[in-house]
Amino acid sequence: MQDITAIDFEYTGSSPGFNNLPWQVGLITLRNGKVCLEESFTSLLRVPPEQPFNPYTPGRWASIREDIAAAPALTELWPQLQPWLQGRVLLAHNVPTERSLLQQSLPFHHFGPWLDTLTLARVAYPGQCSYKLEDLCDALRLTEKLQAACPDRQAHDALYDALACAYLLQEILTAPGWCDSSLEALCALKC
Repeated sequence: MQDITAIDFEYTGSSPGFNNLPWQVGLITLRNGKVCLEESFTSLLRVPPEQPFNPYTPGRWASIREDIAAAPALTELWPQLQPWLQGRVLLAHNVPTERSLLQQSLPFHHFGPWLDTLTLARVAYPGQCSYKLEDLCDALRLTEKLQAACPDRQAHDALYDALACAYLLQEILTAPGWCDSSLEALCALKC
C-alpha cells in the first residue's frame, strides 16, 4: 500500500469580510496501513494580527495569538511540506475543509487523491450517535492510544487530530472486509 499523509488544519473560522485561514498544520505518515509516529510534522502558521478568529472556533488559539502572528506562512513551509503532500494519498476527516485550505494557500499545486475518514466511518460504523472525530475516537477506544502518543496535546490541536484521523483509518483497515480494500476503492467511496 502506498504511503498516506494524514493532514489536519486548525483554522480561524469564518468572519465577515475575512477568509478562513489556517493557523496550525499537523501531518503524520501511514505506511502499509500502519501509523508511523516517528514521521510527523506540526507547525503554527502565520495569521495577521488584524485577522479575527470566529469566537466559536475551538482550540488554544486565543492563548497563543502572538506566536501565531510570528509563525511562518504556509507558503514559506512549502519546501518542508512538499514531500508530505505531493505524490501521496492525503487523508483527512471531512476532506473538503482541508482540501479547500490547501488550495486557497497553495493554488498552483495539485493534491490528492484524498481519503475521507468521515465517509469511511459512516460506512464502516453505521448507527454511531456522532461522527465527529473526537467522538469516534472515544467510541472506538482510540483516545487512550492518542493521549499516550501525544501526551501534551488534545483534540483541536492539528497534530493530535491528524494522528486521530490516522488511527481511525488504521482501525477501519483492520476490520473484517476492509483489510483487502484497494486505495482506489477507498478514495472513491461515497456515502
